[in-house]
Amino acid sequence: MPKVALVTGSNKGIGFAIVRSLCKQFNCDVFLSGRDAGRGTAAVESLNSEGLKPLFQQLDIDNPESVRAARDFFNEKYGGLDVLINNAGIAFKNADTTPFGTQAEVTLKTNFFATRDMCNEFLPIIKPGGRVVNVSSGMSSIALNRCSPELQARFRSNDITEEELVGLMERFVQEAQAGAHSQGGWPDTAYGVSKTGLTVLSRIHARKLRHERPADQILLNACCPGWVRTDMAGPTATKSPDEGAITPVYLALLPAGAGEPQGQFVMDKKVHPW
Repeated sequence: MPKVALVTGSNKGIGFAIVRSLCKQFNCDVFLSGRDAGRGTAAVESLNSEGLKPLFQQLDIDNPESVRAARDFFNEKYGGLDVLINNAGIAFKNADTTPFGTQAEVTLKTNFFATRDMCNEFLPIIKPGGRVVNVSSGMSSIALNRCSPELQARFRSNDITEEELVGLMERFVQEAQAGAHSQGGWPDTAYGVSKTGLTVLSRIHARKLRHERPADQILLNACCPGWVRTDMAGPTATKSPDEGAITPVYLALLPAGAGEPQGQFVMDKKVHPW
């Protein structure tokens, strides 16, 4: 059975560049995915014109039914998944006048809660030797450093549970909606908090894999692709999408038998202290 990789939110930007790189480096079936089948099919055809052969899977990570349908497809057709790259994410522009409480709710819904749902549905079908990469952001550590000492201590601790983390993310949204997030010890960045949550979730899930499936040698890490020229980051960013794909693809293709990095935050292929 061929190996198989899935990249979420990959009809454009960094995700598209990740698919391109995987097609060139990984002898397997690489699935490009996105909410819109038309845009996804067009993205696949664009890569076909480069001589690459990705496949398309319709997937809206905000829709639990869509996530479960994709999980069942990979389970039935391939017996699971070898590589999962959780790349789908959103960000409001700095100039956006949407109320902060709404930005908090909408941003965390996709970047944290929906990505968590992806992990919880797909981690059980990740095959032995599999690789999971959560595309976080350098903003996750910037936001962490702007949190209150109490919040920083919990987000850095090695005993924080998924339930506690979910509660903290829910609390941020509630306090942001009430205009009380600053008093609650939170920074003024919904995107940053969403990615702090994702990085901490990655640490929790890696710990769980070590404990529950030690023989399977699955590696799960969070990474920052860098500041990349995309619709999200804008045209003045320093990296091209192909350069932004380097670290996620490096983590996706860690060699068989590698024990590290595991549960780490990785930038420019180097582990950064959390």
